[in-house]
Amino acid sequence: MILSKGEGGAGRPRSAPPSPSLAPKRARVTNNQVVPDDTTYMPPQFTRKLKNAAIGTGCDIRLKVVVTGCPTPTLNWYRNNEPIHLDGQEYGTLWIRESKMEDAGVYTCVAQNEYGEAMTSAVLAIIELEGKRTLAGTEQ
Repeated sequence: MILSKGEGGAGRPRSAPPSPSLAPKRARVTNNQVVPDDTTYMPPQFTRKLKNAAIGTGCDIRLKVVVTGCPTPTLNWYRNNEPIHLDGQEYGTLWIRESKMEDAGVYTCVAQNEYGEAMTSAVLAIIELEGKRTLAGTEQ
């Protein structure tokens, strides 16, 4: 019991504020019980697709996709329908470093899992730059 003081309430009991509701207790799971699987299996779906781009020769570009699906989809990259073999790149990312004219083309990412397949494509144009500029602005 809490006693209130002040405005005519000296010594009068008042009720305590309501306590926040408590979350229900979780069920105990023993080693011999099977826990239901709440996983929702779904085919791949791109939430960020490839976008057309144009860059100059010698520039770097990152092609990035974001894909959902369960189980996690595998990604395969293609340039002009030819497979690109990736080594050590981040999931969903294709870096093209120091681009050359022959890097131009249609890039495609195909996401697959056991429930389906999705794909996204974009055109990458490479523009020939006439002479590279240094920081001082002089041509090399």
